[in-house]
Amino acid sequence: MSKRDYYEILGVSRNASDEEIKKSFRRLAMKFHPDRNPNDKVSEDKFKEAREAYEVLSDGRRRSAYDQFGHAGAEAGGFAGGMGGMNFSDIFGDIFGDIFGGGRAGPQRGADLRYNLEITLEDAVFGKTIEITVPTLVACGDCHGSGMKKGAAPVTCTDCDGHGQVRIQQGFFSVQQTCPTCQGRGRVIVDPCLSCRGHGRRKQTKKLSVKIPPGVDTGDRIRLNSEGEAGEPGAMSGDLYVQISVKQHDLFERDGTHLHCEVPISFIIATLGGELDVPTLNGRVKLKVPAETQSGKVFRLKGMGVPPVRGGATGDLMCKVAVETPVNLTHKQKDLLRQFEKTMSADNKHNPRSTSWFARAKKFFEEMKF
Repeated sequence: MSKRDYYEILGVSRNASDEEIKKSFRRLAMKFHPDRNPNDKVSEDKFKEAREAYEVLSDGRRRSAYDQFGHAGAEAGGFAGGMGGMNFSDIFGDIFGDIFGGGRAGPQRGADLRYNLEITLEDAVFGKTIEITVPTLVACGDCHGSGMKKGAAPVTCTDCDGHGQVRIQQGFFSVQQTCPTCQGRGRVIVDPCLSCRGHGRRKQTKKLSVKIPPGVDTGDRIRLNSEGEAGEPGAMSGDLYVQISVKQHDLFERDGTHLHCEVPISFIIATLGGELDVPTLNGRVKLKVPAETQSGKVFRLKGMGVPPVRGGATGDLMCKVAVETPVNLTHKQKDLLRQFEKTMSADNKHNPRSTSWFARAKKFFEEMKF
């Protein structure tokens, strides 16, 4: 069976640059490599085909011979299977280093932490400084995070010669991986600190002050820089994220910057009007209820709500009145209400909503077809 054109296999033009050829092979290798497609004969064949094309076209002399004489030219002069003096490991180590060994290089930054903090509505509205206790990893006090005894020094890792990466052979090619001895640091500790056993960190519970700004709400986060877990020796600490949750209040419900509350009133006050002491987060205020107030009426108290956490006008307090029906009446009270009802039934003007509703209901029934 005749071989396919190498340029066609890699999907590049005949005047493609070395970088374009390498980039194309890298894409195909990542797609068809046997380790990513176990027991897939088709992918294995495509990988071998792409590898062969790359071996020829990445070598200047072999590519020139291939351009002039085709496959016969590439295989002539002892090129076939021998890579023409090229370092086979260098090619595949460079291409596959991040695929199979990607690994880390150098000490790792400490992990970020999350702390769930539940606060009252009052604290959310006015702000407060709260002290919290957080279990975490901190830099060892004896070695100051170095992981070594006082006066000791790390030595160059002999397995990777200080590079943090090692090259290992896998079948017909080699790959680059993080050095397992030094974990990518390039140096090893031979005289570790006895307190942290060379880790440079130890478990500790620390107390922190969290400043809660006015206006925060459930779901808001406060970041404390470098208050997360300590990093590995030589690396930065992570951050601490305080997740805010506001407790449910007995009187008020929050809607953004506005507060809502329901205020029960007697039907006497609703009818004749009067004044009520209404609670707000800023203290008591007088609420003037006009005569003939209906149940569900909402009174807005300006500036008695929540300040926006990012600045702006403070919200309002919405007081919704609910006319309360008397309960546990005495016989005398009931008789008085019946007498009062008789005086009301003689004239429809006292219950305009009721009169209007019953008129619409009557019309509905008359027009209904059964």
